[in-house]
Amino acid sequence: MAPIPKLPLVLLITALLFLTASSQSSSDLVSELQSLQARSKSGVIRFNDQSVSRFLTSAQTPRPYWVLIFFDAAKLHEKQELHLTDLRNEFGLVASSFIQNNADPSSPFHSKLFFCDIEFQDSQNGFAQFGVNSLPHIRLIGPGQSPKESQQMEQGDFARLAESMSEFIEAKTKLAVGPIQRPPMLSRNQILLAIAGWLVWTPFIVKKVINGKTLLHEPRIWLTGAVFVYFFSVSGAMHNIIRKMPMFLADRNDPNKLIFFYQGSGMQLGTEGFAIGFLYTIVGLLLAFLTRVLVTVRNVNVQRAAMVAALFVSFWAVKKVVYLDNWKTGYGIHAFWPSSWN
Repeated sequence: MAPIPKLPLVLLITALLFLTASSQSSSDLVSELQSLQARSKSGVIRFNDQSVSRFLTSAQTPRPYWVLIFFDAAKLHEKQELHLTDLRNEFGLVASSFIQNNADPSSPFHSKLFFCDIEFQDSQNGFAQFGVNSLPHIRLIGPGQSPKESQQMEQGDFARLAESMSEFIEAKTKLAVGPIQRPPMLSRNQILLAIAGWLVWTPFIVKKVINGKTLLHEPRIWLTGAVFVYFFSVSGAMHNIIRKMPMFLADRNDPNKLIFFYQGSGMQLGTEGFAIGFLYTIVGLLLAFLTRVLVTVRNVNVQRAAMVAALFVSFWAVKKVVYLDNWKTGYGIHAFWPSSWN
């Protein structure tokens, strides 16, 4: 039997030891991340310069996990136009949903993706490593990527908040996030309290309804509600709610100056919609006044004076709407007179 050459045997043993040590190192990193994740209420791990070095830059590639990082700055939370607080909450929802949907250790996606955040004051070096110079900013780091090679989540991926973030993750990593599990609007105790209150008040409500003495029998309530629905419809309030638009912005050139009207068709501030809605509501209320109230006045001169005043105010309001639309979008609105008037 021929003797086994010593040099190849040494190389083989060294390679096996290296692979074993590498495997143990990777499993140790995953275990540490799992431990840090378990301590977080939402499952988002707070990174600092040391964490970035240990789990990303110094860890041997390919790493057995993906990392999604939300870059945050507490000092900028007061700037409502950035929506940092809302986006951070949605980021936490995606993290908790991924963890819950893949909690089974036998799941192929278990512990394959970790959600982290970096606060500017805690890790300015981390911001520099990833080249982050504006917020909001989210980065996805693959198993074989360095911070500079990581993928940035574009602004469009924030459009539908948690759902959009989930789609971005699934498209880039091929990992299934699963359904977003949002907390219920009311807790169990709040629901029970509401049911108890309803049961207590039901007899009194039924008695009021039978006697016709409820607010629903008051015409002024219906009138106020109709005006509110009209204003809500024409002021773009639903757009503001869905898009979470701020009422105003701070001027970049002069932080002490506020911008209430944004010139450009790409964005509409809340104040703009309310101003236009107010002008529309004036015209609507004047029209209702002319057709429902003024016709009951017997004095013809009073009718004529009120009619002229109403037409003047309505013309002024519509002219303002047309002017603001032209200023914002650049589109002009031209009147077309009957051909017989030419």
